[in-house]
Amino acid sequence: MFNPSRILQVAFVTVLLGGCAAPQTRTTTQTTGPQHSNPAPGVESNGGTANNNPTASVPASRSGFLTRNGVLTPDAQAYARNVAQTRHVPLAHVENLLKQARYNVTVARLMTPSNTRVRRSWVTYRNRFVDPVRIKAGAQFWREHRAALDSAAQQYGVSQAIIVAILGVETIYGRNTGSFRTLDALATLAFRNPDTARPERSQMFRDQLADLIQLDNRHELNALTATGSFAGALGLPQFMPGSLLRYAVDGNNDGKIDLSGSVDDAIMSVANFLRQHGWVPGLPVFAPVDLPKDAAKWVKGGLEPTYTWSDLKGFGAKTRPSTFADTWKLHPLGIVDLPDEPRNTLELRSGTPNFFAITHYNRSYFYAASVADLALAISRRISGTAPY
Repeated sequence: MFNPSRILQVAFVTVLLGGCAAPQTRTTTQTTGPQHSNPAPGVESNGGTANNNPTASVPASRSGFLTRNGVLTPDAQAYARNVAQTRHVPLAHVENLLKQARYNVTVARLMTPSNTRVRRSWVTYRNRFVDPVRIKAGAQFWREHRAALDSAAQQYGVSQAIIVAILGVETIYGRNTGSFRTLDALATLAFRNPDTARPERSQMFRDQLADLIQLDNRHELNALTATGSFAGALGLPQFMPGSLLRYAVDGNNDGKIDLSGSVDDAIMSVANFLRQHGWVPGLPVFAPVDLPKDAAKWVKGGLEPTYTWSDLKGFGAKTRPSTFADTWKLHPLGIVDLPDEPRNTLELRSGTPNFFAITHYNRSYFYAASVADLALAISRRISGTAPY
């Protein structure tokens, strides 16, 4: 889930976008804030079918994606036909939207990969998001929207604290949702993506652009006016269009979904997304265990837990007191590595399926661990108790 307030961290946007794109291996090299919003929600490529794949993209004008004669470039025209066919949207409607899309030089600049590797720092990352502003604002948000949060917890089994923390990390409860026109951002990254070394990035954004067009055709949003992050994420939870299309929920039962204007919709949508991506009601985010110092050698990465409790015991893990029942021992577990290269430290935790559900929102162990830690801090501010 992406946000222009994180401009200084864009060197790692392409890593983070994995959370909103096709499944890929997990990485902890991303040391910045979320830019989604879980393949986002994230930002997942949630079954996009706009799969035209021209081998050579015809350069578009800097003002749009038209030739000098005012018609779509061959690349954009082929894409329009593909979207019309696969998404069952009238061709004229697709063409009309694409003709009004404009190349955004700022989006391209912010999404240009950096040639400089920044050392990973878990401490710096965590301090950015588990901060007094978000803790205070999160507690206030929880008090003001307790009924909706309780309803989401009851319906989906997702912790209120986790929902609150995600909205805090993503946009500080709607303060920073982005002002880039989504149509322009997605078209820029679909047809003029600066990451030329990875053509799959362009395809991912073409799929998200198709999702946006489909939502517009269904009158679920206005593609000409919708705004969000520089990578196309929308609303309080910074859902990419594909996640909005597949996981967003009408939380206030008014017959429409509005992730920018309805807090209830945002709350219920986050809960639904997590439940659909493997959240197990009643489990903690981290297993209450102490891992041996050499457990890093068993880190597998990825977005799914692969060990059993018997495996971890064999590695030397030991339980510690917890308010949770031991049912977490019946579920797959993973070893989570949180390195801080500048400080030469490494924190290790054991993630349950609920930790990995959060990584589907954003494919970064740093992100998921920060959400969990912020949830803990906010919960303690509210009631003095821990949610996990």
